Amino acid sequence: MSKKNDLREIASLFFKLGCIAFGGPAAHIAMMENEIVAKRKWMTQEHFLDLIGATNLIPGPNSTEMTMHCGHEKAGWKGLFVAGICFIFPAALITGVFAWLYQKYGQLPNVTPFIYGIKPAVISIILMAAYKLSKKAIKTPQLALLCLLSILACLLGLNEIIVLFIVAFVGILLFFSKKYKNHFNSFIPLFLIEFGTEAKISTLTIFLAFFKIGTILYGSGYVLFAFLESELVVNGWLTKQALLDAVAVGQITPGPILTTATFIGWQMNGFIGAFAATLGIFLPSFLFVLMLNPLIPKMRKSKVISNILDTVNVAAVALIIAVCIEMAKNTITDWRTTLISVISLLIVFVLRKLNSAYIVLGSSILGYLLTFI
Repeated sequence: MSKKNDLREIASLFFKLGCIAFGGPAAHIAMMENEIVAKRKWMTQEHFLDLIGATNLIPGPNSTEMTMHCGHEKAGWKGLFVAGICFIFPAALITGVFAWLYQKYGQLPNVTPFIYGIKPAVISIILMAAYKLSKKAIKTPQLALLCLLSILACLLGLNEIIVLFIVAFVGILLFFSKKYKNHFNSFIPLFLIEFGTEAKISTLTIFLAFFKIGTILYGSGYVLFAFLESELVVNGWLTKQALLDAVAVGQITPGPILTTATFIGWQMNGFIGAFAATLGIFLPSFLFVLMLNPLIPKMRKSKVISNILDTVNVAAVALIIAVCIEMAKNTITDWRTTLISVISLLIVFVLRKLNSAYIVLGSSILGYLLTFI
């Protein structure tokens, strides 16, 4: 009975997060930290950080894979699948509705007024998570410096996955430097990805195309759009305008941005195409997490890998802060968004136990009302 209750709690929590988690991976992880570590205490802050660090080193959507890790921690492999599916389902459903409307009427409904107030509030939620995680991640002056350098590198435009792998390599150097006091030079690992072409569009072809992308997609979900252009637009399976509209849907819907695949699959082959694309893009993440999660405690016991995790955890916090800064630059553009940001920031840091769903809902309504002023 306890296991059933655990699965119900997992399903309820991640379905709720899938409905309200606007703002991209950093915001999703911030909401998860608040719900899972601060409120429910399913795991320690340190272990949550280790999960973030390990997730950053495998392909796939980071925040979605974090839901799977958290579900696994609570209820094993069943919890992993329940958490992942419940987090993905609301976004896929909403995106599917948009896809149907787009196919039927040739345009997207205007939801901009309601989204207007959400992004400034999400920035506050991310800041709170970054603050709490940084207190656990930054254990030494060296890690503090590494965090600052990572933030600077991201803001200067260096690809986030390159930053993560450089920092992981620095973790190895720090470990050996303590033992041998040698001086090292760092290097940047480069990953070259080449896409093949498919003979024709079919349900299997759609599934395999998105499965391939899900298997090799490193870094932010936004990298997905470059892959989609080379895989689908260049081959003539999707128009450039449809891809741009798919990007817009990814911006205005909650949950993982990779449910953009649902929208695109629908344009290619209706409902069955949407299902095939969604299954294809997310299935690799379920498999990666299923293999990785049991190894994380063993990784922490290894001195070398423990150093790597420490440095990658710091880099993960740096990435969250960098995303927050970039979001603020693009979002807080007038007195209305500034007001929403200040109010949200006060609420997040003063009323720490307040459910983030109320913050998202309240900021959406406030943003809508302020557009009339």
